[in-house]
Amino acid sequence: MRLTTRGRYAVTAMVDLALHVEGKPVSLAAIAERQGLSQSYLEQLFSKLRKGGLVDGRRGPGGGYSFGRPINQISVGDIIAAVDETVDATLCGGHENCKGETRCLTHNLWQELSCQIQRFLGEVSLEQLATDAKRNARLKNSPEMISEHNIKQVTFLAECL
Repeated sequence: MRLTTRGRYAVTAMVDLALHVEGKPVSLAAIAERQGLSQSYLEQLFSKLRKGGLVDGRRGPGGGYSFGRPINQISVGDIIAAVDETVDATLCGGHENCKGETRCLTHNLWQELSCQIQRFLGEVSLEQLATDAKRNARLKNSPEMISEHNIKQVTFLAECL
């Protein structure tokens, strides 16, 4: 199971939009430049996000994208689903034919993992990600907070290992 660049870029671009929309549409060129992403790839992603009702597009001078609904009502799961990304840990894509025409012995484990991941992504709102990004930007610019933040990161990583 792997989340592809399509899902990652879509989430990243939506967080960038949340950080910069401030009442006026944001151009994909600006998002592409800030995030180091291909503008043409973002155009493809935002077409799907627009069809999914997550963003609204406006053409012409001063045009760009804004949100189709409040960001506290947009989950990471919504974004990933809108760009046709799947999060599936099973080998068979949920078809229960992992081992030829039958299920593998661990199919239920991987299927439950997929459900847990989807549930988690459905509970994380775009608003939460934008708030985290703002907080991290403030920490990055605060020398006394950087060391405390780094200590917390190292502690977290050590606990994961």
